Amino acid sequence: VQLQAFGGGLVQAGDSLRLSCTASGRTFSRYAMGWFRQGPGKERELVAAIDSLGARKYYADSVKGRFTISRDNAKNTVDLQMNSLKPEDTAVYYCAQSYGTIVFTTVSSYAYWGQGTQVTVSS
Repeated sequence: VQLQAFGGGLVQAGDSLRLSCTASGRTFSRYAMGWFRQGPGKERELVAAIDSLGARKYYADSVKGRFTISRDNAKNTVDLQMNSLKPEDTAVYYCAQSYGTIVFTTVSSYAYWGQGTQVTVSS
């Protein structure tokens, strides 16, 4: 399985970014997907997750109302739309594919990881 994430960059507070992740190697529509982030000196944390069909979504409290996760099973992609970015959103963002169909919230529930894309938000 290969996951490739892209779309990060340097933006100012209040700006928007859209991260995208493409997956290959197994049937994409069978697995829930997640976006994680890891800031400097911090543990990796789940930002958002979506089940295999896109019906159920999870968001960390810190991003609710600002971030939106979506997926396109026909294109094998999962996106993270990030609005109203804050300096505390600065991190390396990773997409990940889980072991199953439902939303998982722990790092250990994800089998495959992308390489990460840097998001830096200046104040």
